[in-house]
Amino acid sequence: MAKPNYQYEKRQKDLAKKKKQDEKLEEKRQRKLDKTGVPLDETPNEESPPET
Repeated sequence: MAKPNYQYEKRQKDLAKKKKQDEKLEEKRQRKLDKTGVPLDETPNEESPPET
């Protein structure tokens, strides 16, 4: 009789968990983007001094 491959099952479970977490994070970003109207990557850098 063949032994169950527990490592494979654990890896699949971890991959599914990571995928779900990434989808949740992306939804959160989209909601924030819709709320502000400005993409997160294009926000002005507040640390740089104004150019004169």
